[in-house]
Amino acid sequence: MNSPLTPDICIIGGGSGGLSVAAPPAAFGVDVVLVEKGKMGGDCLNYGCVPSKAMIAAGKHAHAIAEAPSFGVTAGEAKVNFGKVHDHIHSVISAIAPNDSVERFRAMGVNVIEAEARFVDKTTLMAGDTEIRARRYVVATGSSAFVPPIPGLDTVDYLTNETLFERTRAPKHLIIIGGGPIGMEMAQAHRRLGADVTVIEAAKALGKDDPELAAIVLENIRAEGVTILEGFKVTSVSKRGKTGVRIAYETEAGEGAVDGSDVLVAVGRLANVEGLGLDAAGVEHDRRGIKVGANLRSSNKRIYAIGDVAGGLQFTHVAGYHAGLVVQQILFRVPARENRDIIPWATYTDPELAHVGLSEEEAAKRHGGRISILRWPYAENDRAQTERKTRGLIKLVVDRKARILGVSIAGAGAGEMINMWALAVTNAMTLKDVRGYVPPYPTMAEIGKRAAVSYYTPMTRKPYVRWIVRFLRRFG
Repeated sequence: MNSPLTPDICIIGGGSGGLSVAAPPAAFGVDVVLVEKGKMGGDCLNYGCVPSKAMIAAGKHAHAIAEAPSFGVTAGEAKVNFGKVHDHIHSVISAIAPNDSVERFRAMGVNVIEAEARFVDKTTLMAGDTEIRARRYVVATGSSAFVPPIPGLDTVDYLTNETLFERTRAPKHLIIIGGGPIGMEMAQAHRRLGADVTVIEAAKALGKDDPELAAIVLENIRAEGVTILEGFKVTSVSKRGKTGVRIAYETEAGEGAVDGSDVLVAVGRLANVEGLGLDAAGVEHDRRGIKVGANLRSSNKRIYAIGDVAGGLQFTHVAGYHAGLVVQQILFRVPARENRDIIPWATYTDPELAHVGLSEEEAAKRHGGRISILRWPYAENDRAQTERKTRGLIKLVVDRKARILGVSIAGAGAGEMINMWALAVTNAMTLKDVRGYVPPYPTMAEIGKRAAVSYYTPMTRKPYVRWIVRFLRRFG
């Protein structure tokens, strides 16, 4: 057997988080080993963010043709070639893949080992036949689609995000179990690409988002022809005919069933902890992931966990954020702590749904109800009118000192607009800071400024303010 490798840092997982940890130390000449048993780029590149957004983009083009007559343009009925949609999706993956490739990271100086990793004790990892004894380990193995134990589900060829984007033919009637962000994004995209779609959700669709803003999104998705069944618990799945499926459910009103051609399971994700030998490494974990402190260290002080496997927010940008915190601690010996209050997220439906900071409910609990809620509708924005994107709303949550605690947006471009507000929340900015900047006209970013300025409107109604204004007009 070859001598053990003794790198400064060993990373398990070549997804977004793991790659973000590997690059900076390698640039400084630090000895880095990266172990990946599957595809480089992880779930996001190969099965998640990238292919799903590519499919959503295809659906938007089809929908744009349907909307064209409203602008005085007639393009006829959209014709979808699902095989070419598949090709589009995979060409996007191929275009990005070199950035995450084994070759690129080896060229950086990272020792990439393509094998399965398993801890054998608190200090030693086996990667295939290679023994590794690193000074620090970073587990970045991500998560996988959770497949619930629904009776009969294993008797049909159900889809998950790992198989959905391999299809070259559109489903005739896609039934989606799960009304979270993934389920609703894929429901709308497939509907726009020609499929009938039914979403079955046991609780509330988009239930983790602001109810007021989620309702705006769901109303639009329903208007496009997607059937959304809320409060429906799936009780069994069975084959129907040669290729169909039947989903049985129960509600407070009774039992029933929905027949379709295909079923997509989108009910959540499980952290990838199986087979890592975490017990041997003395790392506490459960089905939600590795238990870490705010510094992302596990119960074994040599081992950090980042991204989905750390059991917190499951977003690609969170994995990147975690990577920065870990690199800061390992490479520069500077303490760092995770702050989940500054993490934005977006759901790429149409209209989009985005959020950062505290929700209205969370802010009320933390501040004893001493908060203000500011709203401004898209319909009051000139650019939204020109684009016919008037369905939407921005909601700002601020404290008594006008500090911005949280922002939620439902509307066109919400995923881009939330960036400015993420900066504001991260830096504890106030409405005064927003009031002082000048957005170009006409842009949808003005919606946020209008909401911010509305905070000061009640002040103008106070008698002494009106007296000052009259005095200045007369003698100023």
